[in-house]
Amino acid sequence: MANHKSALKRIRNSETKRLRNRYQHKTTRNAIKKLREMTDKKEAEKFFPAVMSMIDKLAKNNIIHDNKAANVKSKLAKHVATL
Repeated sequence: MANHKSALKRIRNSETKRLRNRYQHKTTRNAIKKLREMTDKKEAEKFFPAVMSMIDKLAKNNIIHDNKAANVKSKLAKHVATL
């Protein structure tokens, strides 16, 4: 158990951040899956910027690595272009 007041606060903060990161990551993964399953090009092109924004936010907050974000964005852009 933590021995200092600041350590207890750190535990609370890290748990809150962990849950927020987990929620954002899962939501983004679901959006990516939804985009990959789309077959209508117009609908996919409309949804594409929102997914890009979500991926950029994850990379900015170090939830995923910058290179992973770039790879995922590239693959999704290719997918939308080939529809």
